[in-house]
Amino acid sequence: MNLTLHVWRQDGPDRAGRFETYHAKDISEHASFLELLDLVNEDLTRSGGEPIAFEHDCREGICGSCGMMINGVPHGPRSMVATCQLHMRSFRDGDDIWIEPWRATAFPVIRDLVVDRSALDRLIQAGGFISVRTGSAPDANAIPIPKDDADQAMDGAQCIGCGACVAACPNASAMLFMSAKVGHLGLLPQGQPERYTRVLDMVARHDAEGFGTCTNHGACQEACPKGISVDFIARLNRDVLAGSWKAATVEAS
Repeated sequence: MNLTLHVWRQDGPDRAGRFETYHAKDISEHASFLELLDLVNEDLTRSGGEPIAFEHDCREGICGSCGMMINGVPHGPRSMVATCQLHMRSFRDGDDIWIEPWRATAFPVIRDLVVDRSALDRLIQAGGFISVRTGSAPDANAIPIPKDDADQAMDGAQCIGCGACVAACPNASAMLFMSAKVGHLGLLPQGQPERYTRVLDMVARHDAEGFGTCTNHGACQEACPKGISVDFIARLNRDVLAGSWKAATVEAS
């Protein structure tokens, strides 16, 4: 396959960015998208150019670090795959491919396709934990958990924190990410003590980080490589209402 790549290049957070065009020749249809970028970088290095900066780690769709916009779509044209799982057979010989970083106020560009996603880490720090004694772990089956709750908790726990939901949302909201974290803890008995303070603390941090408000476009669900449902956002909203009511009741008393 011969492809024309239009890649966003940006030398630093405070520098102006621009698209640069590269020609990738004789690319195997079995190559992954990241392998395509590896080959382009090898050519750039041999010619004395600056390699394209992009994030990657596991290359197995687990770590969530490889996110980028491909032809205006987070992770590219296939659904429920991360960029590292996207193969060149998803494109046609002669295609033009436009490659950009995530676009969100809360995800400032560091260099080229690399963005700072530490805002998601601070969201987790605000409430993504449970209070448990760590000295003596109980047996795994000591607390019975209904299967429906366990299944839903696992659905939320699949989130890999790639940020595709933020990039896909026209408001740059991180509600799907946050609701998945809130949901998988709030559905389990171990997460109940902080259930309502957790959601209020995380929502406050979400807004402070500059993420936008959810207006139910549903683009986040379509972009999520793990297929996490917007049902988690509805659950989060219910917990916000309940938590706000409880907090107001305590304050009034």
